[in-house]
Amino acid sequence: MNRLVIKAIELFDGKEKSEEKYIIIEDNKIVEITSNEMEYDYSGYVTPAFIDAHSHIGMFRDGEPGVQQEGNDYLDQILPTYDPLNSIYFDDRAFSDAIDFGCLYSCVVPGSGNLMGGRAMIIRNFAENRKTALVKDYGYKMALGYNPRGTTSWKGHRPNTRMGIYDHLEKTFDEVIQAKAKEDLKKEKAIHELNVKFADNKITESEYEVQKEFINREYELSFNEKQKAIIELLEQKKIAKIHVHKEDDVLYLIKFVNKYGIKCTADHTGDVHHIEIFEELAKNNIPIIYGPIGGIAEKTELAHAYYQNAGLLYKSNATFGLMTDHPVVWAPHLRESLKYFMIHGMSQTEAINLITRKNAELLGIDDILGTIEPNKIASLIVWDKNPFDLAAYPNAVIAEGNVIREKK
Repeated sequence: MNRLVIKAIELFDGKEKSEEKYIIIEDNKIVEITSNEMEYDYSGYVTPAFIDAHSHIGMFRDGEPGVQQEGNDYLDQILPTYDPLNSIYFDDRAFSDAIDFGCLYSCVVPGSGNLMGGRAMIIRNFAENRKTALVKDYGYKMALGYNPRGTTSWKGHRPNTRMGIYDHLEKTFDEVIQAKAKEDLKKEKAIHELNVKFADNKITESEYEVQKEFINREYELSFNEKQKAIIELLEQKKIAKIHVHKEDDVLYLIKFVNKYGIKCTADHTGDVHHIEIFEELAKNNIPIIYGPIGGIAEKTELAHAYYQNAGLLYKSNATFGLMTDHPVVWAPHLRESLKYFMIHGMSQTEAINLITRKNAELLGIDDILGTIEPNKIASLIVWDKNPFDLAAYPNAVIAEGNVIREKK
């Protein structure tokens, strides 16, 4: 059994802050947190591992020419089945840098050039390769605003206005709804006819079960993979991460989500500069994955992407997490992005909670990650200084019970 003891001079456990605690790790789990003094392996200021809630790490790669990026596919506007793991190289230097500064997990998504760009996958940044990388198949990446409407030179059906791309998006969903309704009706009719036969003793019970299984299998085979992906959203089996920046597009997002009853997060919202828009998202129970914050506003769509907007979000009733959108903001700078909220009154404890527990909750992995408490996976960072010190650096990085970095 692999056993580690960590002495926390200060412990930010993802919920609250405490002092002089001892964290006992056995294999990959935290088994106990105590105030009883004991011998320890590492000492410092302890936080849970950081979780980046929206990233393109490994797809837009460090030191690689832009023409070799694999974040967007030019084939079509609607590509929900694409798996970003198939375009990640785990030898991207950015993974190593992210680990050095405590960012051990990322929700990786395709870029935002398509209305539906592919799947959203939560990965281990410390994985050697794709074989051990996947934590969770989370949902789908969608995009609104300038990005999908600005790709008219790419392949597929690509209107050049937002009214055009939004019409295309809704028609796609409507077509799937109609196709499913027809197949549902066909299945219901077949089951009804089968029930009548059974009631009239025209078939045995065993034959009834065989024919019912045929009907169910035929029903499943009636949908292609693209339709199945959209049905997963319509049935709220998966969540959509929807790229959106400008306020009017945010309001369209709310309209779209309410029309189709899907679950989503509003990812970015960088150009939102009125608290009322954040409140609209809150009223409609749409969480925000905010960011990137602290980068260059490189397009007109971000004309109002002021760092002060973080204060409006913090003061609103919206539920939110934080992203880097790597490489837009460097993955190791997830922690540094917290300063824009702290300027407006966020405490150190709240700030650590934002990129640990809150991000874990929004990604649906808070049952295993995001906090330091018994029975959780032991992914945590032992810092040599308070993590908000500009020069703070880990004495040890512990990923699922294994020490993967030590300060030399």
